Amino acid sequence: MHILQAIIVGAVQGISEFLPISSSAHIVFSQSIYKLVTGSQFLNEVGSEEIFFDIMVHLATLFAVLIFFRKDIIDIVKALFNGLKNKDYSNSDFKTAVFILAATPITCIVALILKEPTHALVENPKIVSLFLIVTGFILFFSEKLKQQNKDMNLKTALWTGLAQGLAVFPGLSRSGLTIATQVFLGMDRVKAARFSFLMSIPIILGASMAYPLLEIDFSQMAKFNYSAIFWGFLTSFVVGYLCVKYFMKLLGKVTLKCFSYYCVVVGVLMFVLFSVCHRL
Repeated sequence: MHILQAIIVGAVQGISEFLPISSSAHIVFSQSIYKLVTGSQFLNEVGSEEIFFDIMVHLATLFAVLIFFRKDIIDIVKALFNGLKNKDYSNSDFKTAVFILAATPITCIVALILKEPTHALVENPKIVSLFLIVTGFILFFSEKLKQQNKDMNLKTALWTGLAQGLAVFPGLSRSGLTIATQVFLGMDRVKAARFSFLMSIPIILGASMAYPLLEIDFSQMAKFNYSAIFWGFLTSFVVGYLCVKYFMKLLGKVTLKCFSYYCVVVGVLMFVLFSVCHRL
């Protein structure tokens, strides 16, 4: 792995992890275009170094969320323990904690069921582009068909957990599906994004650590290019933090339709590109 490759992946991960445009799709497209241009794989055969690098760039975006929402997280944790201690369940932060705890198991169950059937899809950028187009339509119609404004409740949280699990399909945006689900059910966009990012914390932590760590051959760690891994981590963290910061501001001014147009246009362009190249 070279430093330039690590920076590219880190930037793509940081930009697309939190914007509703699918990080998995953009990573697949980046790798596939690199292969088309150079005739070689973007990364070598996936081994321990690549798995470790993937863990690190995901942890970088996790740290970005933890730092940006640090006050919210502290308030939610305090409210959870105080609510259980005092048997006062009316605090909004306590409810947020309960909603996250309720939604996360649903995400895990759905993701585990779909993990194997969707694993091979990352090898086909045309299929990924179709799922990105689906993401675009979901974003568009969530705004167009949204219900009357309401606050977060358990039903919305559970549906959001299901949506997050379905995002295991490469090209279906995790943040896009979770925010769109809440908006469709009547949530304010900014509040929906806040809940989406907060509920991503246990999922990103689990997905990037639990399974991948079992795949690493730790005897090879001395051979890793830690310079490249560092620059990839740093790029993912900085870009991810800036994306969260400005995306939250942007959502107060624009609708999800703007991102839906992007997903559809990029999805169509990538489908055409890889269809043409496949015939050459």
